[in-house]
Amino acid sequence: MTVDRLCERFDLSLRKPFFRSYFYGQVEVEEERLCLAKPVTFMNRSGEVIVDVLARARLSVMSLVVVCDNLDLPAGVCRLKRSGGSAGHHGLESIIAHLGDSSFYCLYIGIGRPADRDVIAHVLGDPSVGERTLYTAAIERAAQGILTLLTRSPSEAMNELNQRISPTRPQS
Repeated sequence: MTVDRLCERFDLSLRKPFFRSYFYGQVEVEEERLCLAKPVTFMNRSGEVIVDVLARARLSVMSLVVVCDNLDLPAGVCRLKRSGGSAGHHGLESIIAHLGDSSFYCLYIGIGRPADRDVIAHVLGDPSVGERTLYTAAIERAAQGILTLLTRSPSEAMNELNQRISPTRPQS
């Protein structure tokens, strides 16, 4: 959804290259190139496309930003970090395994751990109206954070995204 938001912002349509399992597009932002990709594989197999995406974009692992959900962050909270393990996230496990490297940025969007329903149903199900509001605000912040990372320093992007903002109040 963060990639979709960036595409909307720049009126960019992603295209599926022939015989590839992802959609891809690029746009220039303040004289920097922003390459966006969305795998069409199952999440736990998303690493299968990463090597090809990086080759197509002529980018290194160090410039990769993976956006993913995180059950351990409250709904609507964003966190950006570089390097690390998968923390049990199967999509990240796949990416790390295929790259043989974990030195990319990971932008986590909190979805919260449900107290009253199954985790799988929570991750794959429709969010409540309240959750949807929090996710929408987080997706907007995540999209802006990616642009900050592209046009300013990593520490500025991390400072912007990793602020302790109450997820119940949208950021102004």
